[in-house]
Amino acid sequence: MKLKFISSLLLVAFVGWGATLFVVAQDKTSKVNKPELSIDPSPVSEGASAVVASYADMVEKVQPAVVSVYSTKIVTSRAASDPFSRIFGGSPERSREHKEEGLGSGVIVSKDGYIITNNHVVEGADELSVLLPDDREYKATLIGSDPKTDVAVIKIEAENLPVVTLADSDRLRVGDIVFAVGNPLGVGQTVTMGIVSAKGRNKLGLLENVGGYEDFIQTDAAINMGNSGGALIDAKGRLVGINSAIVSTTKGNIGIGFAIPVNLAASIMHSLIDTGTVARGFLGVKSESVTAEIVEALNLPKNTKGVVITEVTENGPAEKAGLQRTDVIVGINNRPVSSLEDLRLIIAQSIPGSSVVLQLIRDGKEKSVEVTLGELSEIVNQLLPGVDASPLSDEARGRLGLDSRVTGLVVTEVSEDSPYTGYLVPNIVIVEINRSAVTDITSARDLFRVGRNLLLVYYRGQYRYLTVSVK
Repeated sequence: MKLKFISSLLLVAFVGWGATLFVVAQDKTSKVNKPELSIDPSPVSEGASAVVASYADMVEKVQPAVVSVYSTKIVTSRAASDPFSRIFGGSPERSREHKEEGLGSGVIVSKDGYIITNNHVVEGADELSVLLPDDREYKATLIGSDPKTDVAVIKIEAENLPVVTLADSDRLRVGDIVFAVGNPLGVGQTVTMGIVSAKGRNKLGLLENVGGYEDFIQTDAAINMGNSGGALIDAKGRLVGINSAIVSTTKGNIGIGFAIPVNLAASIMHSLIDTGTVARGFLGVKSESVTAEIVEALNLPKNTKGVVITEVTENGPAEKAGLQRTDVIVGINNRPVSSLEDLRLIIAQSIPGSSVVLQLIRDGKEKSVEVTLGELSEIVNQLLPGVDASPLSDEARGRLGLDSRVTGLVVTEVSEDSPYTGYLVPNIVIVEINRSAVTDITSARDLFRVGRNLLLVYYRGQYRYLTVSVK
């Protein structure tokens, strides 16, 4: 059984494989049958709540719409995938194929068979099947998947299916009772109960390797391996989140679980169904969270929270709107921005081409600026064709066992059709390119030249030189 760890965070599919953007291409000229959703945006409680002796009636209505998702992937093992086998002259082993099988959960949201689950439940799968609680089983089609939020949408061909009603997850409060429903460890559908422990968890590093966007609901409802993609339900029986991960020192539940808010999951779902991909807003700035030193240096009001702009992209939306270096963004559309994570999430959730109003402080004065957002290109992490990389983080160092002396970019993904497959592999660290130290994606791209390039890399405890050709 292959488990995927991210620091002390554990994605809770029963079996998984490496993160990759896995999107089914769709004919954008064809008419898409959008799912009809049941939505109830009212708060779960209007104040003091009556004592409830049992939630059995509510749970019975939800259970038929929470399914088990089975995935199968044919894996081919090749010794040549190790780039240093070329250096040491080892003879490659014969290709070997074997099946990897995974188990997760999913939630039916439309009567005609649209199901929300996690990206890490379905990523890389060659086959998907869905088992309903009444033992009906269907082959499933992947509609689209978004590693940056860990949301995926699959579909089965059926009619009049049981569905869950979607709540407004923005109206959740810490202390609200919630239930986790899924198939942990393959024992069968299980319901556990807890409360909302926290909201807006966005510094977990769970999706850091894919440059993801975190906005998790934290709960102490028991979540275990196999619960991934399952439902987080409120006391009215409405879907408030999609269970995704846990923090654990034991590989099992210790009361710290995380779910993707249904508002975020639903917006990703609609985009995947409509276009097969996810379009995100783009502001065009580099920034950092405001610190006490920045407050003093810029003479900001005491206890100011926000992000300060350190660089404005040339000809980008921010520059066109007149934003400047040292502007401090404290809100967007009157929604508070207290950290860099807040800024990234709000902009990414905005539709390209839409206008947002930034509340900011410039030269000690409050100011509002309207910006028309561009579209974020998904090649921002692409170092070479088919090769994605990201700066070394503390999480990546811990996962790979690297000390502070190792610097550079860690390769996070190499597509099968990349011309660099077999030369560069996930988890290899690129330290230098053509004898210049590597610090970030943008400057690293600029270090490559047409023809042969010399790379200093760190892999499996050794520094080595590799050459790659760029056309």
